[in-house]
Amino acid sequence: MAEDKAEETPAAESNMNRRQFLLLAAACAAASNPQSVYARSPAEQVIDAGPLSNYAADGLFENFRDLGFYVIRKGDKLVALSSNCTHRKCRLKAEKDHTFYCKCHGSTFDPTGKVTEGPATRDLPAFQTSNQKGHLLVRVPSVLSPE
Repeated sequence: MAEDKAEETPAAESNMNRRQFLLLAAACAAASNPQSVYARSPAEQVIDAGPLSNYAADGLFENFRDLGFYVIRKGDKLVALSSNCTHRKCRLKAEKDHTFYCKCHGSTFDPTGKVTEGPATRDLPAFQTSNQKGHLLVRVPSVLSPE
């Protein structure tokens, strides 16, 4: 008879709809790893590009290409230009004549970062630089990421 009673008792029904379930699942996931919800990358990072004496001669310096920029010295001007194409953020290649070429879609830029051939339509951004105790510091936006 105990078996008959168990069969007659209906299973507990859930009053939770799909939206409530998804919200609960998301809340549980966030609670289990709070860093993923609240941690945000900084708006920019400052990179120490080394002693200014490394950039005494005119030229294009590729040491920081993979960190998002090239250093260019021309006369008394020292500039940090983005190493990512403005079209789709592909990593640029520096050519011997100090121009830049995007292997992804063929955009080219002159030595000052101006677009010379598309599909890119925006010039390469120049990043803020400063001199701190004889070192070149470059402020690079954290949103830079190559394809």
